[in-house]
Amino acid sequence: MNKRIEIEDLGLKDYKLTWDYQEQLFKAIVDTKIKNRREDAGLATTNHFLFVEHPHVYTLGKSGDLSNLLVSEEKLKEINANFYKINRGGDITYHGPGQIVGYPILDLENFFTDIHKYLRLLEEMIIRTLAEYGLKAERSKGETGVWLDVGTPFARKICAMGVRASRWVTMHGFALNVNADLGYFDHMIPCGIKGKAVTSLNVELAQAVIPLDEVKAKLRKHFAQLFEAELIEKSLAEGGQ
Repeated sequence: MNKRIEIEDLGLKDYKLTWDYQEQLFKAIVDTKIKNRREDAGLATTNHFLFVEHPHVYTLGKSGDLSNLLVSEEKLKEINANFYKINRGGDITYHGPGQIVGYPILDLENFFTDIHKYLRLLEEMIIRTLAEYGLKAERSKGETGVWLDVGTPFARKICAMGVRASRWVTMHGFALNVNADLGYFDHMIPCGIKGKAVTSLNVELAQAVIPLDEVKAKLRKHFAQLFEAELIEKSLAEGGQ
């Protein structure tokens, strides 16, 4: 059982290139598991956690409704945004600069075999991180992700989530609005949920910019605690330290 997780910050990176990289890491883990079962090879599987910002992009989950994207291809070009149908759960999501996107690519057999628990721990990581900024973030019943002012007319989503899992290996993940341009959310029905607003950490704190590295450090801390994992920078991992 390997509870070491390699952390890699990709900076600002194209969505499709990042998706391809996720698939590469995902496939390597699955292939190791298949080899172990066929040959009783006893090989340890790796775990990864990618941080990234994406240029403006809308993604639609495999069960999503295309009508939740409210703009044409021409409008997408005008606002300099891309669109992809992808293989995660959930409906439509926006990613863009000022948003922290996290992709844990984990072999859950190294931790626990419970997808529901996995999603709840990701939400808890966000909730604990936002608490450090004085915000009371919560879950909303039947709606994956993290919200503020749940159960009121002012309910608003600050973090979206959508994952894929196969053979207990995960990919995709969460998108936390930190300094996001909220105008881009007007071009879709967020996560297919009508009548609900979205927000960003800088808006809630009435600050122009929140340092992304500061937020990432808090996310790392809470993720390691919740998953009882050892997080190592990829450069260190490659060096065998």
